[in-house]
Amino acid sequence: MVDFEVNYTAGQRLNRGETLYRIEDEHYQFKYSPFSAILYLPLSILPLPAAKGIWFFLIIASVAVLVYLSRRLLQIRDKPWLTLLALLILARYFLRELQLGQINALIAMLLIFMVWLMIQEDDSSRALKATSWTGLLWGLAVALKPYALIFFPYFILKRKWDLLIWGWTFLILSLFIPSIFYGLKGNIRVLQEWVTSLSRSTPHLLDSQDNISLLGCLMKWTGNRTVSISVFIAVVLGLAALLLSLVLKGRGRREAPVLDGALLFILIPLLSPLGWDYTLLISFLGVMIVLHHLDDFSPFLRGLLILNLAVIALSLYDLLGKEAYARFMSWSVITVNFFLLLAYLTVLRFKSIR
Repeated sequence: MVDFEVNYTAGQRLNRGETLYRIEDEHYQFKYSPFSAILYLPLSILPLPAAKGIWFFLIIASVAVLVYLSRRLLQIRDKPWLTLLALLILARYFLRELQLGQINALIAMLLIFMVWLMIQEDDSSRALKATSWTGLLWGLAVALKPYALIFFPYFILKRKWDLLIWGWTFLILSLFIPSIFYGLKGNIRVLQEWVTSLSRSTPHLLDSQDNISLLGCLMKWTGNRTVSISVFIAVVLGLAALLLSLVLKGRGRREAPVLDGALLFILIPLLSPLGWDYTLLISFLGVMIVLHHLDDFSPFLRGLLILNLAVIALSLYDLLGKEAYARFMSWSVITVNFFLLLAYLTVLRFKSIR
């Protein structure tokens, strides 16, 4: 749980009013916002082994909620094999999350709970309460990890103005809450250090083996940063147009946020500059959807989907070996796998199945 140790140390530094971002930490620098260090503050008071144990079970609980709400959103009351199969397909990402002591399972839990609340907004008697909690959950998720900002344009498309007010209010407050430990001027300095740390550490990690983001994929394929960024921007614009068409296609469908959320979950690691492979655990809802609708695809598409999911499940270091696994990751096959998964979800929307 080396990543947890980094965050545990950040909690201790926050408690002492010390800077969180230090060059001497080298690869193990704290990369999250100052606010996110508050999450680790209570744990940093405990001995490290005890803190790790609590965080371990928090990850397990987050995954359990992710699985439970995915089944609720898809209204699955039987088929336990479907849940087990989805877990097996993404097993290496869940296990890697545990091994590192990462925070992505917790963020996934917040976001899927947010999607579940969006469905409840159709009930007029609970609409205001659901909207406020949805906005707060989104604001909290963004404050902990900025990649949840991907929902911002979606909420604008859906005209979720009240939700955005609640979310941005929390997000703005989160920027100032660390002033309790640093004072206002000290907090501004730490925020500047955070931005500097990200700008300094991100570029040389773009072509890292485990970076499965679209930008990382293009860097590996082209070896040219300018070309990669240009193609990346073009693809993002194309994806934005696709998302717009999908949202319009799903307009009026009460369950539309389920597929919309699944699409955005998958896009989070693909569009983040540093989309580490274990972040793909957030695609659990998307995997559940395509498995649930396996029979709705043509025999050819069904066979291709099964092959695609098999590659995702079996792309294991221990199975492939060091050299083959390194080549597999350097070719960014996983990135292609999950873009294919996006394509299958798109088919379901255009066929008006979801």
